[in-house]
This record gives sequence, structure tokens and C-alpha cells, in this order.
Amino acid sequence: MADFADTRISTAGMGVLRGTAKTTAASGACLVSIGGIVVTARVASGLAVTAGQILLLARLGSTYYVINIVPAAPTSAPTPPPPTDTAPPDTGDAPPPPKPVVTTGTLTCVPTATACYRDGSWRSDGDPTNSFDLFQGRYGGSSYGRNTGCAFYGSKPHTLSGATCTKATLKIKRLSAGDYSARSATLRLVSQTSRPGGAPTLNESTSGPGLKINESTTFTLPTSWGQQLIDGARGGIAISTGSDDPYIQLAGRGSWSAAMTLSLSWRRSS
Repeated sequence: MADFADTRISTAGMGVLRGTAKTTAASGACLVSIGGIVVTARVASGLAVTAGQILLLARLGSTYYVINIVPAAPTSAPTPPPPTDTAPPDTGDAPPPPKPVVTTGTLTCVPTATACYRDGSWRSDGDPTNSFDLFQGRYGGSSYGRNTGCAFYGSKPHTLSGATCTKATLKIKRLSAGDYSARSATLRLVSQTSRPGGAPTLNESTSGPGLKINESTTFTLPTSWGQQLIDGARGGIAISTGSDDPYIQLAGRGSWSAAMTLSLSWRRSS
């Protein structure tokens, strides 16, 4: 008979048997008990059979062949794999803070009223009191007092509370009062958000744009002014000077739809 290691055996059509080794393999064979009957079985090359092991066998004709050894049952259950959602190990370092989300935008505020204060009262000798043009100074030779024109913005700028103002602009148009040369009104911040019963409370000041009659422009205000309007510390913008000149008339709501429109560019981090 040819050496077992050099013989190719096909198990197709053969049943696989289960047996117990009675002896250790020697010279390529061992004794195996199959169903209480002890037979001699050839052992495949490389299998180290010892007595007591459970074997798998195949039979070809009258010859039995040991084709594998059944491993013993594990003494303990295998360690399960870690769950896929296990948190990473703690390295002791705190995670970096999340990056802030920055939101930006521009809020357009049309004045809720434009009015002009003179001689202890709000003028109503032309347009309605809350749509009046804004005057500054005194008309030459007039017995009336000096004018202070105001635009009020209500609570709308304060809807940006907590945001940072990045730019503030104001739409201005000069009308026919005064001489034709380019003149600059003195802009003032007003405390009130709506027309008070008495005189407006005037605060910070800055020089406005130089405009000839019928000229208009979008003027950039100090950014700090926009911030005060957002924070609610101020509520309006006026034109007012401590002398009679220059006498200037700026358009109010009744004369120009865009009059004294305030635009607040803002940034907010969260």
C-alpha cells in the first residue's frame, strides 16, 4: 500500500465518523474505538494523535483514515469583543472647547417719527408733528428760537441686544433751507426712543456730511453710536447746534421715504 502522505483521498460520498483514540499514533496509525468497535486507522501526516482524543475519521473500503482531531471544549467562555460605541480611553486631557458660531447681519431701522423742537414745543406748522422735517439753527432775522430736529427709532435697534455693532450708517437728504453752499449739520445722539412731551435729551455729537441743497448721501456714523442704539442706552438721532448758524433743513418722513433710515451691521457669537 502506498504511503498515506502520498495518497490523495477524496471523501466525496463517504460518511464522516467519530471515534476515540485508544492509543497514541505510531508509524502513521493508531487504534480507534468507533461505536464500541476497535479498529486500526491510518493517521494523516501532521496530526499528533494521543490516547483519549476525539477523532474524525473517513472510511475508504475497509481502511479507516483519521482526518482531524476534535478540539476539547473551552474551559471558559471567550471574551466578547468591545461594543462599537465604546468611548475612547480617557487620556487625562480636557477636550478643546467647541468653536463659537458667528452670525452676522444688517438691521434696517426706519424712524418711527421725525420731529422738530423749537421754542419749548414740537413744531406742527408744516408737516404733521411726527413726520416733520429736521431743522438746525435759526432762520436769519427770525424771532423764533433755534431748532433741533430729531429722528426716533422706537425699540427696533434694541432687538439686537447682545450683538456687537460693526458698522452704522444713516441716509440723509438736505432740503432748501439755508444757503446753497455745502453745509454740515451737527449730529447728536438722543436718549429717548420716541418723541417726548418736552425737549429731547441730547448727548454725543459728531459732524455730519457736507451737503448742498437737494443732495443726499449715506453717512457712516461712529460705530459706538450704533452700539449704544443696540444696547438701548440711546434711542434717536438729532441735528442741533449751539448757535444760529448754519441753518440747515434735512428731509423728514413727510418729505422723503428714506429720510434718516438707520442701518446697523452686527455680529453675534454663540
